[in-house]
Amino acid sequence: MDDTRTSLDVKEYPDTEVQKNRILTLEEWQKKWVERKITFHQEQGHQFADRGHSVVGVEISELGIREFFTEQNLSYSEEPIKEIPGAKVFKSSSGNISLYCCNLFDLPRANIGKFDRIWDRGAFVAINPGDRKRYADIMLSLMRKGFHYLLSVFSYDPTKYAGPPFYVSDDEIERLFGSVCTCQCLEKVDAFEERHKSWGVDYLVEKLYLLTEK
Repeated sequence: MDDTRTSLDVKEYPDTEVQKNRILTLEEWQKKWVERKITFHQEQGHQFADRGHSVVGVEISELGIREFFTEQNLSYSEEPIKEIPGAKVFKSSSGNISLYCCNLFDLPRANIGKFDRIWDRGAFVAINPGDRKRYADIMLSLMRKGFHYLLSVFSYDPTKYAGPPFYVSDDEIERLFGSVCTCQCLEKVDAFEERHKSWGVDYLVEKLYLLTEK
């Protein structure tokens, strides 16, 4: 790690006072894909599957899933998820990538098993603040013994921007995961770009946490 990246100081805001009633519907998330308001989207995918791992993802937007396979030049199949009416799973022809198109909170009903590793980028910070406890409980229920959970969150002044991505404090992570996990902040990175000025904030720090079994 670059030590110069870990010395950033940011102000912490009480979680009970900021963004607690902020709600974004599933329809609004799907609309973001249609209108291309997807600043959370990265053109270059992470190379988990390329390294021989079996990868499972969850996305509410069918458009987003289809675009992933097109961008990565991967052939795929799709089939309904019988346990979740209206939901689908898209699988790469190689069989090592499965993307579930459904509400994440319905996912446990699909009996997808448990995982050794979770890479949480753009998910926890997108969950409505009032749903975080339910989200954390699902994530913990999906992890095998000896798990490693990488969690990326953002710090900024939430009194100036309503989100998403939503502001997440250190205390919130400890409160939701600390009873089961050791929570270690690996890195703090200055993520502020010119486009973030339109949010009304003057700083944006991305924090990377490693959560491991106690």
